[in-house]
Amino acid sequence: MTAPLALVTGGVKRVGAVIAARLAESGYALALHGNSDTVPDDALADTLGAAGCEWSGFQQDFTIDGAAGTLMDQVAGHFGRLPDLIVNSASIFGQDDAGSISEKDLQEHFRVNSLVPVLLATALYQRRSAGRGRACVIHILDQRVHNPNRDQLSYTLSKQALAGSVRSLAVACADKLRVNGVAPGLTLTAGEYGDEQLANITAMMPLDRLPDPDDIADAILYLARAQAVTGQIVDVDGGANLKGFDRDFVHLGKD
Repeated sequence: MTAPLALVTGGVKRVGAVIAARLAESGYALALHGNSDTVPDDALADTLGAAGCEWSGFQQDFTIDGAAGTLMDQVAGHFGRLPDLIVNSASIFGQDDAGSISEKDLQEHFRVNSLVPVLLATALYQRRSAGRGRACVIHILDQRVHNPNRDQLSYTLSKQALAGSVRSLAVACADKLRVNGVAPGLTLTAGEYGDEQLANITAMMPLDRLPDPDDIADAILYLARAQAVTGQIVDVDGGANLKGFDRDFVHLGKD
């Protein structure tokens, strides 16, 4: 039996790599996209080997015109079939606000964080034959789409646009695709937060915990298998979406 094929953008590092590892363990073949390189991090490489996963890496700069269609063609050409699952995990994250936002930054965020994920979904829809069952597309969002603050304005606007696409694509593509989203909270901190600040932020969460990458991978796997679910956004954030915060988390919990 041929393994189902998943395309994971941004799938060789950080949260994308954890998602890819979970899918490999669950029997998927993997097309792993990277912006500048396609070398899996060490943990993912170990999992791919242990799972005996069929996989290949695909480098594609999403700021370039036509990147979505090119990537889809590369994946289909290599594996001889289209993906059964797309996880749109790749994104960029800027630090602008209303006082510093520029046309260039806004265009780049919308291209990488909104336009390419939507075009990957529609490319799959256009190429997929009717009657083969529904493929699945999952957008990685951010809990701030529910309660935006004033920080990272280009990033927030682009993720809100992607969140808005979930229901529209779910309706427009319902005969061939299921489309859902996962909205994480603060997950990987990359050294920006001290232990005391993280403890203070954790205490602000209704569940008194922050999500980890495995929690996000759990949600991805559920939505990949949930044949009766489409047009939904699952918040994986410790309950952060239930509250409003005046600033991005990096500015909170320091006192």
